[in-house]
Amino acid sequence: MTQTFGIILGEFHKKEAEIMLAAATKSIEQAGYEVAEIVWIPGSYEAPLALERLFRKKEIDAAVVLGIIERGETAHGLVMAQSVSNKILDIQLDHMKPVGMGILGPEIFPSQISARVEPYARAAAEAAIRMLGEK
Repeated sequence: MTQTFGIILGEFHKKEAEIMLAAATKSIEQAGYEVAEIVWIPGSYEAPLALERLFRKKEIDAAVVLGIIERGETAHGLVMAQSVSNKILDIQLDHMKPVGMGILGPEIFPSQISARVEPYARAAAEAAIRMLGEK
């Protein structure tokens, strides 16, 4: 039976998220795995809940979380990124299923986004793929 991935994407930056989705999916499929579920969420803040729901499904073996947290005028993005990252780590360990973290930021400037979306998504998928093989 092929091991399966879920991909979670923040839709706030929809155009960039679609590029990230294509890159992560390509990496996963080239490695011989299947993307079983794609979950669009409003933004990165909702990623932990979506990840928890995915990992409660026995058929999901790993996940990739993708999104963008731009630099803002306040520390909101920093606080949000820290809490989201910490919770994603907790969920990964609670379920012992790998997660590739591909959320850009939190201090990324809009001018820095386009050059990073594809390589970061690919790297996130490849990290989860590698850790899936480390079981």
